[in-house]
Amino acid sequence: MITNLYRLPKLEDRKDTIQIKRAFAGDKGAILNFIKSNFSDSWVYEAEHAIMQEVPKCFIAVEDKKVIGFACYDSSAKGFFGPIGVHPDYRGKNVGQSLLLKTLYAMKEYGYGYAVIGWVGDAEMFYRKTVDAEFIKGGNPENSVYSNMILMS
Repeated sequence: MITNLYRLPKLEDRKDTIQIKRAFAGDKGAILNFIKSNFSDSWVYEAEHAIMQEVPKCFIAVEDKKVIGFACYDSSAKGFFGPIGVHPDYRGKNVGQSLLLKTLYAMKEYGYGYAVIGWVGDAEMFYRKTVDAEFIKGGNPENSVYSNMILMS
């Protein structure tokens, strides 16, 4: 999918105890452990790449000093958003929306005009509703940067 970074909805401040902040390299272990415990190993490697950039390209959601979600960009390819994940206990509380928007605004500040949202899976309606994303014609995973993955071979 693709979204125009010049047409993003306003990023609202959260009215609860959840903080959305840029990842800090010193927290890499806690962030990667969260991802490994709740999502896929491939996301661990993508997030590690994003965290270890000169300016980290990963944002985290934190409550009570505990990671509850994350979102990255430029981890699988330049201009790509993702991966993103929120702990199941926090879904439905707009944590994913906050992470998505915070990350897309960072991409815009970095100089991107559009963000490619790779390998959407069952999150299509989330991206359509939140940032008016549309599918890229012929952009399925096997015709994208993901075609280099072993599982696509």
